[in-house]
Amino acid sequence: MQVAVWDTYVTKDDGSVMHFDIITPHEVKDTAVIYGYGKEYLETKGQESHTLTAAECRFCHIETVKPHWENEIRRKGYYIYEMENCS
Repeated sequence: MQVAVWDTYVTKDDGSVMHFDIITPHEVKDTAVIYGYGKEYLETKGQESHTLTAAECRFCHIETVKPHWENEIRRKGYYIYEMENCS
């Protein structure tokens, strides 16, 4: 399975910047859907007041899915790869 990686940076309420990737099947190209996945994730982190636009979330590249991403992508449509300040 090929996946699209959407590089995302969101300034949290405390001023720190969250950096995470939204990983989706490469066929998903509708940015409203991608941003919706990011919004769902932000809600789980208590950051629901933030919106996602092209300013925060951009397509980065296509790669082969990692085995530990695949089950979650099949279950809910996407995987979040946390990198910085996501706690």
